[in-house]
Amino acid sequence: MGHLTGKLSKRGVETAKAGRHGDGSGLYLVVDPSGARRWMLRVTVKGKRCDYGLGGASYVSLQEAREQAQEYRRVARQGGDPLFDAKKDIPTFEEMARQVHQERLPTWSNPKHGDQWVNTLRDYAFPKIGRLPVSDIGQPEILLCLTPIWTEKQETARRLSQRIKIVLDVAKSKGFRSGENPVTEIHNARVLPKVRAKVEHHKAMAWRDVPAFYTDLQKRSAMAAKALMFTILTASRTSEVLEAKWGEIDFKARQWTVPAARMKAGEEHRVPLTDAMLAILEPLRAMQSEYAFEGQKRNEPLSNMSMLMLLRRIGIQDVTVHGFRSTFRDWVSEVAKAPREVAEMCLSHKVGNDVERAYARSDLIDRRRVLMDRWSAHVTSTPDNVVSIREVS
Repeated sequence: MGHLTGKLSKRGVETAKAGRHGDGSGLYLVVDPSGARRWMLRVTVKGKRCDYGLGGASYVSLQEAREQAQEYRRVARQGGDPLFDAKKDIPTFEEMARQVHQERLPTWSNPKHGDQWVNTLRDYAFPKIGRLPVSDIGQPEILLCLTPIWTEKQETARRLSQRIKIVLDVAKSKGFRSGENPVTEIHNARVLPKVRAKVEHHKAMAWRDVPAFYTDLQKRSAMAAKALMFTILTASRTSEVLEAKWGEIDFKARQWTVPAARMKAGEEHRVPLTDAMLAILEPLRAMQSEYAFEGQKRNEPLSNMSMLMLLRRIGIQDVTVHGFRSTFRDWVSEVAKAPREVAEMCLSHKVGNDVERAYARSDLIDRRRVLMDRWSAHVTSTPDNVVSIREVS
């Protein structure tokens, strides 16, 4: 086969920054934020646009990628499926995993979830079995990945085994493997020791201590302090607050609407805004940023570690930002005595089973507004004279 040409150069492949770089005729070099480089080919197969992983750029050269792409395109033009009909080697585990990751990216509501999915494999599987053909991976290779972290990082190991299983299942469906999935065999045979899962709760501040802490935050001018105050008052998740945009906030209706794409449950969530919340937001509008809580870079949000680092700088070591949601829940149970469904909806938790939710379609915004007003009154009260909170019915 003659020397094929395109837009990319060998030097360009080595120095390209994060993103997708076209070589021509559907061949792309994909560079992850981590610096990992891989080849992807986009071709039309039987009227449908398909993406195929051609391997990592560290061991598949530019010329080899072009040759493989040419063969795939030839098969596609003849009406065949390149995965089955092209003359090619069995993909490695890393190649297969990267392809599965690309294929599933549109299904994740949050891109970070997709990154976490492949990063687990990158950290714990690719170094050990990444270069092995997917057809050659059996129980010994799976144990090589799982055994070192099975007892110390049980949750990570559980996720790793699930993700390896998915990659091998997809490889089998594409004709690259046969037989039982070795991950399933290992679990069925109980080869690995049984580990009692440790339930780790986010460390929370006692609700009685919140007014004094909030008073201290009010004296600080840092954007992280403003964001943390808003997080405490709304009982929201870190990412929901940091990624809040002005277009989501209706000052007239006193309401913040978090779109479904940014919610853990995948459903739009309305947050009633109290006087204390609005007092934080109003001065920030003058910055005319895209985000309510702008970071060091213009029109970029604060770092997701900014609020936690603020806690540590203040000297609070045993509390997490997420823990303030638990603080709110404890206060509701012990002081406000609000109905469970109202409290859970404030935390954007799903209440009841599918049938119950189908009949109870209201998000109880008016009742939640009453409860959040009471919570704001507690949080902003004088530390030595915490307000008494009447029950919310």
